[in-house]
Amino acid sequence: MNIGVPRYLIVGMAALFSAYHLVLATYSLTQHIPHSMGPIFVAMALYAGASILSLGPWGPSRMTIWMAAFNLAVVIALPLLVTNELDPHKSNGYATWYVAAVGTLMTITSTRRRHTFAWIGVGFLVVQTVVWAGPGALGGIGVVGSVVWVAVSHVLSSGMAKATRDAQRFALAEREATDWQAAQEAHVFERQFRLGQTNTMAIEMLRQIEKSNGRLTEEQRLECLHLEGAIRDEIRGRKLLNDAVRAEVMSARRRGATVSLLDEGGIDDLSDADLERVLNRLAAALASTDADRVIARTVPEGSDVAVTVVGLRTVGDGSASALGQESAEEDEVDLWLEIPRASASLVE
Repeated sequence: MNIGVPRYLIVGMAALFSAYHLVLATYSLTQHIPHSMGPIFVAMALYAGASILSLGPWGPSRMTIWMAAFNLAVVIALPLLVTNELDPHKSNGYATWYVAAVGTLMTITSTRRRHTFAWIGVGFLVVQTVVWAGPGALGGIGVVGSVVWVAVSHVLSSGMAKATRDAQRFALAEREATDWQAAQEAHVFERQFRLGQTNTMAIEMLRQIEKSNGRLTEEQRLECLHLEGAIRDEIRGRKLLNDAVRAEVMSARRRGATVSLLDEGGIDDLSDADLERVLNRLAAALASTDADRVIARTVPEGSDVAVTVVGLRTVGDGSASALGQESAEEDEVDLWLEIPRASASLVE
């Protein structure tokens, strides 16, 4: 968890505090000679090992189960090893260093979000102390203080964990709001751009409609239909359009052909140079065919082909098509073109 204080500083302070208990344990050996030195040294070694493992830079921020279980085993062993060498009816002074050591180790465990293990550890310390020296020893040798340390650590770590989760949710909400705002701005820009294009394309015809009070000739009505198709191309054709393509599409429509441009996002990744090459080749293909129907469609990303162009010519009298019947015999392919993404030979 990031609480605004460098991690190495917190770990360093915890390491010094943990080492202080070992200093007290060493000092107590010179003041209160235990029945046997061996259990005390074992307890000191266990505590030192558990502290090093708990404060080391390895592992996730939340203590692993095995490490928490090891710490719990250590804090169960410490009172049993040390109190077995002490007299509960005397003032043992610093010889009860294990109480603060247990509190420190369980506080570290709780801080690293293994609260259950920490509470079990100090709970055992309370029970063992009552059994060994009676309830009066809980305050005299500092057991209550160890319990308070764990409680404070639990509250603080839980609060900080909640604050971290809230901060992450707020950051996610901010990113979503930013994305939504960017999308809205993109929609507004797209609408303004399309309106500007529509205005540029249709302004002359609109002026003619205004001057004639809506009384248009057949040629003008037909031109209005062509303009409608061009405006539709700006919406459905998107990147399939440049000035050359627009001119050839309009020329094909004026000679009576039906032209459909469908951009489904397959050429969004092309560089400006490759896109211009593809569109110029498309314009050349439109100029070279006299097909009755021409369909240009982008190919999804991942293909070597950027755009496919199909031109169909109606043969016969077209009666089947007029009746809404599909007849493969009345359509023949006049143009089949695949425009590659990279500069390469074209497949026709």
